[in-house]
Amino acid sequence: MKTPMDQLNDRDGTAVKPGAQVDHYRIEGVVAEGRAATTFRATDVLTNRTVALVIPSPEIEADPVLSKRFQREEEIDKALEHPGLIKLIEKHGREQGSGHSYLVREWFDGISLRELMANGKLAPERAIPITVSICEIADYVHSHGVVLRDLEPEHILVGENEQVRLIHVGVTSKLGARRLTFTKLSQVIGTSRYISPEELLGKHSDIRSDVYSIGVMFYEMVMGQLPFPGPRIDDRLTSYPVPPRELDPSISPQLQEVMYRALERDPQNRYASAREFALDLAHLDQVGVTDRPELREWREQQNSPIRKLALYAALVLIPVVIFGLMLYFAKR
Repeated sequence: MKTPMDQLNDRDGTAVKPGAQVDHYRIEGVVAEGRAATTFRATDVLTNRTVALVIPSPEIEADPVLSKRFQREEEIDKALEHPGLIKLIEKHGREQGSGHSYLVREWFDGISLRELMANGKLAPERAIPITVSICEIADYVHSHGVVLRDLEPEHILVGENEQVRLIHVGVTSKLGARRLTFTKLSQVIGTSRYISPEELLGKHSDIRSDVYSIGVMFYEMVMGQLPFPGPRIDDRLTSYPVPPRELDPSISPQLQEVMYRALERDPQNRYASAREFALDLAHLDQVGVTDRPELREWREQQNSPIRKLALYAALVLIPVVIFGLMLYFAKR
């Protein structure tokens, strides 16, 4: 299966790889490969300035609706001013002659959250501040009527002193704007393990969908695995997250409760905002722990196969035991 980089290189015969040049930007390396776009570290040869070059996937550019979403980033950027957002420097369309549409953003010296997690799970004491920062950025964006959508670890950069920056990836949308169904989005760029159940069903998404995505990333940071680690992408529609305390008893009941609230299947029961999520993370001692039916149901789901196996084993052993007893008494 081709990666986003392979698709970019195949698009029009113009290889986008280290050493190549897109207009007056020389590609130095790949920063993050997302489903919607690839971010490169590049040098402006006119000024010798290091920048981040964001090039949409060929599928995004080929679809008029999705391409318009990507190009809308300039409009969104003008309305947003937050230290956690990487600023837009320039936008360039294919019609301008380079063969590539792209966004030029300021450079931030950090690594993607995906790379950070590749080194192993994070202690809660480290994961919580990172997640609170992500929530604060998301809450700011939400307050300006924008839903981020498509949030993944590839879109989060972590620098020195755990500074966090968000890379826009072109599928953000204005609240109240014409809805783009996730069915259409998934046909073009695949299905993410970080999207909410309502998006997976093609239903309307809002800021609570972003909360869910952040919740999945937080769970993965702390637990070292996804809440639904199985091969089926739709497990989140029928199953419950693996209880954190089942994987690691050192996780506090309060922290487990916060994870459950962020990952509620029904958005009505989920945190209503990223701010609420961040407040609970920052004040775990004040989080009330509820007796969750999904925890009991998860345990029952896990025990059910074991019980069946034990029953089958018993049924097989009963005649063996009876035959053994018969032999024993016959010899006596």
